[in-house]
Amino acid sequence: MIPLGILLLVLMIFIGMYNGLVSIRNHCDEAWSNIDTELQRRYDLIPNLVETAKGYAKHERGLLEDVVKLREKAAGNHGAVASQAIDENMLQNALGKLMVRLEAYPDLKASANFVELQKELANTENRIQAALRFYNGNVRENNNKMEQFPSNVVAGMFSFSKRDYFELENPDARVAPKVSF
Repeated sequence: MIPLGILLLVLMIFIGMYNGLVSIRNHCDEAWSNIDTELQRRYDLIPNLVETAKGYAKHERGLLEDVVKLREKAAGNHGAVASQAIDENMLQNALGKLMVRLEAYPDLKASANFVELQKELANTENRIQAALRFYNGNVRENNNKMEQFPSNVVAGMFSFSKRDYFELENPDARVAPKVSF
């Protein structure tokens, strides 16, 4: 009877670990879906922003075309997390340059449509950052379980795997702004 009780206890622990691994895998998938939704929202806003800016900033055509190309590349990339992060970083940097340049056009800044698009894009960037934090938190929990004993044994038995963090770099955020009076 005692060996049967021990076997039952081990089996329950094993089932609990397996279910925990399934749960965290599903949390990671859900979090990734949230990121994908927010990135799609950004992709949908960019053409409107570019079209609004075209009329005001004709000599910024090259930068506008670059943003469109990078948007298409990023939107079409459904590969590994690291690959998508590279494309998103390039798009984010180009958008930052575009917004800085477009700030120099007083007529454009006065356009209600442009201002609304600018607000929507800023809001979307904040939502992307929140989704990334949520996803990366789940990835951290997943990766911890992949390395901790005894859940790593169960993970290995059922081919659970570590996941990559999704990191968008914003080099401008790392540089302290210059203030002069």
